[in-house]
Amino acid sequence: MATLVTARLLLRPWRETDKAPFAALNSDPRVYATLAGPMSRAESDAFADRIIAHMNEHGWGLWAVEVPGAADFIGFVGLSQPRFEAHFTPCVEIGWRLAFDQWRHGYATEAAGAALGFGFETLRLAEIVSFTTTSNTRSRAVMERLGFAHDVRDDFDHPMLAVDHPLRRHVLYRKRRN
Repeated sequence: MATLVTARLLLRPWRETDKAPFAALNSDPRVYATLAGPMSRAESDAFADRIIAHMNEHGWGLWAVEVPGAADFIGFVGLSQPRFEAHFTPCVEIGWRLAFDQWRHGYATEAAGAALGFGFETLRLAEIVSFTTTSNTRSRAVMERLGFAHDVRDDFDHPMLAVDHPLRRHVLYRKRRN
């Protein structure tokens, strides 16, 4: 299974001990403000189990992120395949979710850069997408720092959110392999 190393971070396979801090992250209102809502411990563990199963099957996915010598688990960054149908699927997306106290350190951009490199160089993907709700300016800024392009014609209503959900409208960013 692939492990990625950056100047400050380790993107690694998940450990059982990651589940408790992941559940705390998933229940933090500052983290889920731009997501569909908080997760219970059972929902968070089920999500972690899906991530682990995908990584075991494919050797890549949403890596657990560690700051060596400082924090064993700060969240995830990596590649996944959306579980819904839209005008841009099937595809591989890059995404991240970090604990609130780990924001504003550049970790999402640094780790996502490593995941992009893996996707383009190792997996030889022609394109990687990223998406978020229109109001998630922090993630949109990460996408732009990574060189993703946004075309408003690609924006979409997330099919897994209710028609009247305030976060239903999403922006889509794309990046092609050079």
